[in-house]
Amino acid sequence: MPDLISALQLSAPEITLAVGGLVLLMVGAFSGDNSARVVSWLSVILLIAATAVTVTGPLGQAFNGAYIADPLAVYGKALIFLSSAVAIILGDGWMRRTRIAKFEYPILIVLASAGMGMMASSGDLISLYVGIELHSLALYVLAAFHRDNLKASEAGLKYFVLGALSSGLLLYGASLIYGFTGSMRFEDIAAYAAANESVGLIFGLVFLICGLAFKISAAPFHMWTPDVYEGAPTPVVALFATAPKVAAMVLIARTLEGAFANSHDQWAQVLILISLISFAVGAFGGLVQKDIQRLLAYSSIANIGYALLAIAAGTTLGVQAMLLFMTLYVIDQFGFFALLLSLSRNGKPMRTISDLAGLRKERPLTTIALTVLSLSVLGMPPLSGFWGKWAVFGAAADAGYWMAGAAGLVASVVAGFYYLRIIKVMWFDPAPEGTAATDKAPVEAKTIAFACAAFSFPLVIVALPWLEPLAAAAAVGFGAG
Repeated sequence: MPDLISALQLSAPEITLAVGGLVLLMVGAFSGDNSARVVSWLSVILLIAATAVTVTGPLGQAFNGAYIADPLAVYGKALIFLSSAVAIILGDGWMRRTRIAKFEYPILIVLASAGMGMMASSGDLISLYVGIELHSLALYVLAAFHRDNLKASEAGLKYFVLGALSSGLLLYGASLIYGFTGSMRFEDIAAYAAANESVGLIFGLVFLICGLAFKISAAPFHMWTPDVYEGAPTPVVALFATAPKVAAMVLIARTLEGAFANSHDQWAQVLILISLISFAVGAFGGLVQKDIQRLLAYSSIANIGYALLAIAAGTTLGVQAMLLFMTLYVIDQFGFFALLLSLSRNGKPMRTISDLAGLRKERPLTTIALTVLSLSVLGMPPLSGFWGKWAVFGAAADAGYWMAGAAGLVASVVAGFYYLRIIKVMWFDPAPEGTAATDKAPVEAKTIAFACAAFSFPLVIVALPWLEPLAAAAAVGFGAG
């Protein structure tokens, strides 16, 4: 009984979300879609409560090591749950604006967050897979949430089909690992890998990495990303670009640095190769894009390459750099998508880069905010994106991966073209003839956008002395030093 109570205390964040999500489902089922806004705000409160439980809860292991509550899990889950809450707020405004009020939207995000929390706390291959599938099933539905829209339906179908393929790769890798080690627990796998050199185990690890790479849309497993980003509703894409990526990156760090720490030389080569391909696909693929959300898909592919490069370092400094990079990346992404949700002309959302022409005269403050966020994602000093990339390149250089870091710098320069093109169109191109001034922006989207832009600069200078020690504390125990 004491062990059960301890396990329930450790897994309280996920239990809170699962039980709360089911209660909210009953509220929505009995109240109908008229309760969409109430359910949305109750979901936000629930996610904030789960964050508080995570931060104040005990640390330790539960369920025979399958569930781990440590500083890395606490940091990751706090960022995941707060990101999900922001996505719900953005979605509430979008639903009211498009008159698609569905109470299922926030509940799906809450249930996905429970799965993402389990991913961050996974201690064996079974909890890893359960967490991935729990959050993926909810995301498949969210991708096609606007079911009357052909592109949204296509996005959901592609995501589901390719997601099933990635699950197959992941399960095959997990079965190979279990077959050679005789255990699902990361600790036992690490002990076996330290005592035995097994080619079969490395094969299983490669398949496992490929399955996880799909979840973060790293190239060459990025096939779904541009189409899903283009077709899914904007607030859903904002979620895809933030919380699931944080969960998957924490899971990758925990799996590789925990279960396969003694095989670093092997998996680091795979991660560096994936990083280099992601740099190339993200930088050059974005050059020809006209749709902003599709462009942001290629931007995310490149940025995930930077985060993987930090993990490839195999050091505590690398995990710290990954956490810091992902935190700053999430804030920039929410700012971008909040601005997209706040921009429209003649009742139609601005979706292409050319739609931004003349924005300087119509909305000068919005133009400044979008300029700041563009330069931040580009990595221009002293904005927040620069500090994230500085940490990643520093970790890579410290581990001896100078050439991979140099390739990342070149990719940043190439990607700078499409960010600077956005800035040029806003500031210098005239607005199309016959168009009215941009429509009034939703308050919540505008508030989040300006807050994120203000954080990117100058508030990041104040926040860094707080974020860096938190990331360092979360990374303790992972890597070789």
